[in-house]
Amino acid sequence: MTHRSLPGRGRNADQVLEELAGFAADDPDYRHGRTWSLVYHLDEEHEDFAARAYRMYSSANGLNPAAFRSLKRLESEIVSIEAGLFHGGEETCGVLTSGGTESCLLAVKTYRDMARKTRRVRRPNMILPATAHVAWFKASEYFGVKARLLPMTADYATDISRLKRMIDRNTVMILGSAPEYPHGTIDPIAGMGAIAATKGVPLHVDACVGGFILPFMEMNGVELPAWDFRVPGVTSISADLHKYGYAAKGASSILYRNLDLLKHQMFVYQDWPGGVFASPALLGTRPGGAYAAAWAVLQKLGIDGYRDLAARTTEAVEALKAGILRIDGLRLLGRPRGPLLSYGASDRAVAIFAVADQMERKGWNVNRVQNPDGIHAMVTARHLAVVPDYLADLEEAVAAVRADPSLARSGHAATYGMMAHVPLRGMVKARVLDTFANMYRAGGGELELEEPGTPTLPERWMAKYVQWKARRG
Repeated sequence: MTHRSLPGRGRNADQVLEELAGFAADDPDYRHGRTWSLVYHLDEEHEDFAARAYRMYSSANGLNPAAFRSLKRLESEIVSIEAGLFHGGEETCGVLTSGGTESCLLAVKTYRDMARKTRRVRRPNMILPATAHVAWFKASEYFGVKARLLPMTADYATDISRLKRMIDRNTVMILGSAPEYPHGTIDPIAGMGAIAATKGVPLHVDACVGGFILPFMEMNGVELPAWDFRVPGVTSISADLHKYGYAAKGASSILYRNLDLLKHQMFVYQDWPGGVFASPALLGTRPGGAYAAAWAVLQKLGIDGYRDLAARTTEAVEALKAGILRIDGLRLLGRPRGPLLSYGASDRAVAIFAVADQMERKGWNVNRVQNPDGIHAMVTARHLAVVPDYLADLEEAVAAVRADPSLARSGHAATYGMMAHVPLRGMVKARVLDTFANMYRAGGGELELEEPGTPTLPERWMAKYVQWKARRG
């Protein structure tokens, strides 16, 4: 562990910035399209533009809308733009948030509190697809709203055949995703909306990923299922500006069909000695730079810019799909509609997590999914130029894994394989928690490395699993 103390005397500014830049030496190479998640990068000119806009308001604080009226104007105009994109009405309203997770948390908090006030619900539950983003499970834990899961169909779509029966008097909301993260499928929002409207239960659409690409795909002639406020039962939508909106990080949003819904999101405390306090979202201090950069990027790109980005992204996605299906031993998972996709093995001789290891050795930063095992890709317009290289490396990676089955028993393939399939899920959670928490020691920040000669993490888990099986007979 490396400990660092505050310098006794301030350092040279240029030296500080040079050292700061050096910290990124081992970060994912997103500037050249080698990263398939986390980052939405167009080019250096666009980043410089967003940074300049951010810097203009970097000290401004959206905590009090009556103080920085410029920020309230920016927020209102962004919400108005989104309301138009999502086919909202004159009463559509909303706020900017720090990210998709905050937007998801706010929806759960809002509908829990609304149910408490209007229906006196004390043991709230919400109905989520099994493929819902993990932020919704975090919200479940944070706000004490039990998650009831809709199962997947055989092709990994959300099965809503039992939705109506799952709703009871304690159900505070239903969730649909457009698209969901694991496989890129758009949930059957129209069907969910019809049931939600009949039962009088709010339906939130998680479009954190899709909000700033699906409308432009549709403008480009791509046929998509209805997912936004055109569906009568939809009461709110979350959408991230810092994903396919290409704004600076720290910009998401949540929109409601009307103010009566939004009021339940807001916090007001009238008896604080510091004065009457009101807050529209989770954060107190709300960074003005994120507002400014988001507004500026929307103005810079416009409808034509976003349509072009959507067209290039769609071309990249379709090229990836076709290329993956041409490789013997691979299959697409589900029916992706939009910018996300996952693929797995169609042949037992191809260990997909070992393929992921091989791709990482070739310089690609990839994500893995489970149940079923697969490799994930969050595709942007930037990836169009690298799709041929990616597919060529993927074909070589599959051939290498097929030729050497031992690759499935080493490296990350063994670790991820064990985490995905060991039945003791509590053991997996405890081990991941220990490892993750260790990264946040003061002066830490590095993953634990195994000592030479010690059993690997999968081997230790397997030993514990064998012991558990023996005890159970």
